[in-house]
Amino acid sequence: MKTLILSDKKIDVAAEILKEGGIVAIPTETVYGLAADAFNKDAVKKIFKSKNRPNDNPIIVHISKYKDLEKIVSNVPEKTSKLIEKFWPGPLTIIFKKTDLISNVVSGGLDTVAVRMPSLKITRQIIDKSSILAAPSANISGKPSAVNVKQVLEDLDGTIDAVVDIPNFSCNIGIESTVIDINDENTTPVLLRPGAVTRAQIESIIGKIDIDPRIIKNVDSQHSVVSSPGLKYKHYAPDTELIISESERSDYIKFVNSLDRNKNSALCFDEDLRHINIPCVSYGPENDINIQSFRLYTAFREIDDLKTKTCYIRINKFKKNNDGLGIYNRILRAASFKFS
Repeated sequence: MKTLILSDKKIDVAAEILKEGGIVAIPTETVYGLAADAFNKDAVKKIFKSKNRPNDNPIIVHISKYKDLEKIVSNVPEKTSKLIEKFWPGPLTIIFKKTDLISNVVSGGLDTVAVRMPSLKITRQIIDKSSILAAPSANISGKPSAVNVKQVLEDLDGTIDAVVDIPNFSCNIGIESTVIDINDENTTPVLLRPGAVTRAQIESIIGKIDIDPRIIKNVDSQHSVVSSPGLKYKHYAPDTELIISESERSDYIKFVNSLDRNKNSALCFDEDLRHINIPCVSYGPENDINIQSFRLYTAFREIDDLKTKTCYIRINKFKKNNDGLGIYNRILRAASFKFS
């Protein structure tokens, strides 16, 4: 298969491919998505094959208009309506009870469906011209998500029909959407995946929510049922072994500089770079969560380019709190919860 690279002026072509049962990598504000017509089971199966994605891992459905919900969900609780009003369009995915129009292929065999409305205008235009879309991240399953066309093609060239290329575009958030399960009004809503929409922002609208322990703990979930991507299996990981360091700057620098530079690399902050003597990559200033989010997956890919066996990534403790939880979660998963 030859993967077509379609300019942002060719979204009509992308829409036709999707309507005909093809799969297309499309830009969003979070990461690139690999899209198929959400109502075409055979098309959605192509996503799983292209990504080598486990069949029980549910796929997020993307809509362009509020009335699209009527087709795919059976109920919109009051608290959910408040979140939709505040955060849609945007990087918030909400779990709903699904209608029969959403197949078990999309939902991972569950009676729920994860839905979001992207804020990037071109994404909604593609949906309007084609169909409501099922779209996980456009990468090989388990690897760092793609935030630009080059990265999409590194993983999927020749296995997908097309990719939409906006000139000089990189997804401006850089990590996947926040996911919350709120479909049962009789229980406390649960944060299933942290992202740009934070726990504090959600709680300011609907009150207290819980956090799924698998976000920050190495809970065995390989044989459990999950309603959100990112809770099961290894995710976001470079090929290089990643090990987390919570050390202060001076201790971290002393440690990594003692390592064999032919076998080890460092993933650090901008402020660390000039002090480190082994191969290294930065993922942003130490106190700028937005830049770290934007750079993280690209940094994971750049570490692989260094061809070392092991990489030590420095984090700071604020990543464990509300604002940095999305980054912390991605690093934990990518490192398989390994600490130095």
